[in-house]
Amino acid sequence: MTDETPSDSKLTRTKERWAREGRFLTGKITRPDGQRLPPGQHLTKDWPVLDLGVVPPVSRERWRLDVYGAVERPVFWAFDEFTAQKQARFTSDIHCVTTWSRYDNEWEGLATRELLAACQPREDARFVVLHSYDGYTTNLALEDFAAEDALLAHSWSGQPLAEEHGGPVRLVVPHLYFWKSAKWLQAIEFLTEDAPGFWEVRGYHNRGDPWAEQRYSGD
Repeated sequence: MTDETPSDSKLTRTKERWAREGRFLTGKITRPDGQRLPPGQHLTKDWPVLDLGVVPPVSRERWRLDVYGAVERPVFWAFDEFTAQKQARFTSDIHCVTTWSRYDNEWEGLATRELLAACQPREDARFVVLHSYDGYTTNLALEDFAAEDALLAHSWSGQPLAEEHGGPVRLVVPHLYFWKSAKWLQAIEFLTEDAPGFWEVRGYHNRGDPWAEQRYSGD
């Protein structure tokens, strides 16, 4: 796992400014029954590419996943070991904090609940931190990470996940804004105390629920 913090960039500075200004805020709206599009979002058929400006060159042959911390059984998998685990297919929506949503994304990968069964978090584990190959981090409560449709995805729409979208493997947690679904996943660290990640310490909300419009820290 790299200890390097992603370098400052125009995109980073812009998003920090958005967080300070509370840009895109549209007010709190309770989710009506059956409503699919969260408040303040608009639909797109494209899949916009958003990252920190660095796409790490990680092939499937070089990719490794380390799972450690407050677990009974640390896991260290190469890609073939990862895909040898029980695989799942889910279809879910994407909701990005920059206000776009994309419906009906078909994912294949390892359900996070299968990973939890493999590593066996300790009773005092409460949070996870996702570490990416570009140095990015983001934090999740364990119950959000363990959602029934959350998975470590290696394929999208029946094809290997493209490098620009986080391949070889990224996290997908559909019920939270997509910055929580870390690209280029390298390591998963289980913690007993919370540890906010890259955007969370720069003004983004600690949880990121689209239905509550938890975009920034004051929401």
